[in-house]
Amino acid sequence: MSLPLYAWNWWPLAVDHTASFKGDSLYYALQLTGVASHGKYAPFWLQTNRQGDIAPTPFSGNLRVGILKPASQPHRWFDYDFALSLTQRWQNLSDAINPTVNRTAAGYFNLAYAHARLYIVDITLGIQPEQYGCPDNDLTTGGLLYSYNAHPMPCVRIGIEQWTPFPGLYGYVEVKGGISHQWQADNAYVENGYVHHKWIGGRIGGKLPVNLSYEFHHVAQWGGYSPVYGDLGNDWHAFLNAFLVRSGGSMANDQLNAQGNHVGSQILTLDVKGEGWKVSAYWQNIFEDGPIKFIGFGMNVPDGLWGINITQTHWRYISGFTYEFLQTTDQSGPFHDRDGLVYGGADHYYQNGIYRNGWNYFYRTLGNPFLTSPVYNADGTIYTHNSMVQAHFAGIKGDIYGFRYRLMGSYVRNYGNNNRSPQLQSTNTALLLEVQKHVEKAWGLDLSLSLAADIGNQFGNQFGAMLTIRKQGLITKW
Repeated sequence: MSLPLYAWNWWPLAVDHTASFKGDSLYYALQLTGVASHGKYAPFWLQTNRQGDIAPTPFSGNLRVGILKPASQPHRWFDYDFALSLTQRWQNLSDAINPTVNRTAAGYFNLAYAHARLYIVDITLGIQPEQYGCPDNDLTTGGLLYSYNAHPMPCVRIGIEQWTPFPGLYGYVEVKGGISHQWQADNAYVENGYVHHKWIGGRIGGKLPVNLSYEFHHVAQWGGYSPVYGDLGNDWHAFLNAFLVRSGGSMANDQLNAQGNHVGSQILTLDVKGEGWKVSAYWQNIFEDGPIKFIGFGMNVPDGLWGINITQTHWRYISGFTYEFLQTTDQSGPFHDRDGLVYGGADHYYQNGIYRNGWNYFYRTLGNPFLTSPVYNADGTIYTHNSMVQAHFAGIKGDIYGFRYRLMGSYVRNYGNNNRSPQLQSTNTALLLEVQKHVEKAWGLDLSLSLAADIGNQFGNQFGAMLTIRKQGLITKW
């Protein structure tokens, strides 16, 4: 505290006005993936949280071709990156798979985006995955609003995406936030629908060894054309209703509640860090009640995702560890209304009576994948039939003599939907061991082998393997 005021940096941004251009590079990437399994499906962790690229079928293959220009000027006032990646999939549908998933079997772009940073503001256009609230994307079940489980939706996004010091507070208070407009291009039920997403967050602590952060996220499915209700509102006024969470539209449901399908989530994270190590404890919740519940904990306090993540750089053999517990069985109580009284329960996460495709994209859950994706609905339905779960997850990763690995295991109890359908109650234990190795003598290839198994009556007892061969190289630099 004895330092004079001029010795403090009142706005410690990462941007350096004296930084010079250091050059950029353009790379190509080729990747071939094959999956072989014994059972009804490919094992859970072989196909989950892989951006929808791995088919649920027991046997499948992918060929991916792409180009990538990474961001390379973190200290300049302007930086940009882009990627274009095309995937061709081969799969053989089984009787246990939703028959409509063959709509994703042809070639598709799993990445096609351009991103620019102007000082502290990020602008993104195209197809790029989103993930929030989980410190380590390699070791997590996935966020409650967004995970890596489904194809990323085409979007336009603008905001401050990285934690950025608030002016005048010497870096001890940081903020971020933004807004995005997304297109649900799968047309699974409502055609040409939109998704609105906005978020805001604050973090205190800065350079101190303890940081505490809070984020609030709001998403809304709105617009499009329903086969039952027709035009759901696709003009500027309908967007404002979705943005402000206010009633509107032509249907009684939207006039009594809010126009569109609204979901909210809060994220609270405590970070404790030292020289070469960091411990993060985090909590996420999800709620689908009215707008009065958008601030605070709401009715369904028992539901949420609790996790702890530990990373360190002193010992490479185990560099990261994560444990998570997920519960979604409360759902604000068992009744929405009964005997003329409105209780506000029976939330049926990821479901909606008007947007019957729910919080899914190309038949995969956009949020946490333990809430079972419609891709498993052999009857061809598009609903999330299993939204009440209790799950434990643990995973570690590291590097043993150049062999990078991750080992994950999960146990989940499923209770179906809010009526706790006995025929939908099940359990599953899912295991994964994944090893990657860069082999310079073999043309600089990156090789990856994944072994996975499921044990339980949710999917049946099954096991499988996935082999990935990847080659990345420089096209040009400037």
